[in-house]
Amino acid sequence: MAATDSVAIVHLQPGDAAAALALSTEAQWNQNEADWRFFLASGIVFGIVERDVGLIATAALLPYAQGNAWISMVLVTASRQRRGLATRLVDACIEEATRQSRTAWLDATPAGAAVYGGLGFTPTGRMLRMRHAAAMATKVPLLAGDFEELVARDGRATGFDRRAMLQELCGRDGSRLVAQGGAIALIRDGRSARHVGPLLADDAASAARLLAAIVQSENVALLTDVNGDDHGFIDNLTASGWSAERPFQRMRFGRSNVTASAPAFAGAGPEYG
Repeated sequence: MAATDSVAIVHLQPGDAAAALALSTEAQWNQNEADWRFFLASGIVFGIVERDVGLIATAALLPYAQGNAWISMVLVTASRQRRGLATRLVDACIEEATRQSRTAWLDATPAGAAVYGGLGFTPTGRMLRMRHAAAMATKVPLLAGDFEELVARDGRATGFDRRAMLQELCGRDGSRLVAQGGAIALIRDGRSARHVGPLLADDAASAARLLAAIVQSENVALLTDVNGDDHGFIDNLTASGWSAERPFQRMRFGRSNVTASAPAFAGAGPEYG
């Protein structure tokens, strides 16, 4: 990172991964260094660097196909919050998405949604993060999922292609792509818990059965981000030991240019959509 004054926005580089990870760790987010390295290599990460302090704020824009992009990693260190830094960085992401003729999407916390609404973002749906405590794995056998099936199902659920992102997530050490009875899911490492998603299935019952099998096959805490409007599915998971952790508001900046033709029972995470 080049030294700069307290107000300049800079483009972060792959070597900034450790400093960026310190911000998300301070916020107790689940992203790990592999997430940051992917965003720094494949997206555009804006940052604010304060002289004699270092990196104090970030926001990332991850391009997707069909003229779409995801905004995430909007972070400000605790001592520099409520100074408009996050808004400035999101504005930079919006400007870049507009320059590239892309529709921008994000998953916002309730507090963030109030701010983003004022910037022109439109609510499009709700997500709910759920957690399952660590358990003793019983080694329930799970079939390996087919990557091409994951890409195809994910494309139908989102309305655009995310092959490069999914390939990177699946290729990480510790990642598992599993399938069972009409459902397929990706499980990957996070900083403090394993993340399950995307989870695509023929129906809610198939999705719930695969999640139950995943719980039995893992021995660490699990997180998954489900459709916050699917109350029946949420009730099913709650009865199976999952607990609600935090809601997210999915939002869009710009005209919708996609049509989803299948449901996603869990997303790839608020940083990826």
